[in-house]
Amino acid sequence: MIPRIRPRTDNAAEPLAEALGQPVSPQDCLTERTVVAHWPGLDEYTRNDEQRAWTSAQWAEHLDDPFLEHPHAAPRYGDQRAIFHLHVRLHPDDRDLTGPEWAEIAHRLARAAGIETPGSIQRHRCRWIALQAQPGQLDLITNLIRRGGAWHTLPADIIRRVSDEARRIEQDLLLTPGSNTDSRRPAARPLPTARTQFAALLVQLADEKTGPLAAVRGLVEHTAQRITRESSASGAGMAHRLELITCRIHALQHDLDTTAQEMTQPRPTAAPATAHLTSSRSR
Repeated sequence: MIPRIRPRTDNAAEPLAEALGQPVSPQDCLTERTVVAHWPGLDEYTRNDEQRAWTSAQWAEHLDDPFLEHPHAAPRYGDQRAIFHLHVRLHPDDRDLTGPEWAEIAHRLARAAGIETPGSIQRHRCRWIALQAQPGQLDLITNLIRRGGAWHTLPADIIRRVSDEARRIEQDLLLTPGSNTDSRRPAARPLPTARTQFAALLVQLADEKTGPLAAVRGLVEHTAQRITRESSASGAGMAHRLELITCRIHALQHDLDTTAQEMTQPRPTAAPATAHLTSSRSR
């Protein structure tokens, strides 16, 4: 299984067309055989539908809605395009997978990429769907603008996380092992510096699956839910305070992950001083 991260875009139609192998249309019909997985909040939009069978144009509109709902959302730095596209291709010798197997792969890769966080509150979720429209391929497309309007920052080591999860999926589903490297990775890793080592520590602290802050946040969130069920005035107040604490912990995780990504970004190099001297003498 070979995962690839496609260039980001500012609309969902382009990656959807790439995933489908044809232009987005208001006339087609994408059933659950094609859209094999999606973000949990989608159920609210299809509650009254007898069938979840939207056209590709409707799916594109659904993924693009956060642009209209939160027109001023923007990252603190880096790529301003909010549509993220992860493409996965199986080995040619692999067997045909079932719909549930494709759905499992989609959810596992979404969690590995940090797009889906089990137990997260509604406003911290991103809209995403996974399509299995071409043989042996899966495309996960998401809008990085969260439901609450905040911008979701991808993990600094997203390529490693997705590649590692792909290796585990291969073992679990008895698939042919793919390449352990991504085409965008450098051939040789530089020696770790103090910045990269500290950034790696921050990534571990902010990790949603194994990080200590995620464990604490989950415990506080669970306690708040239990207290809410007590249906008392004092319990409601305490539950609200705990919910605020979970929000602050989540914000701390986001800041730590953002800081880690900033620390691993290449620093701009200053222009050589001789260039200025040469320019002055030529006048």
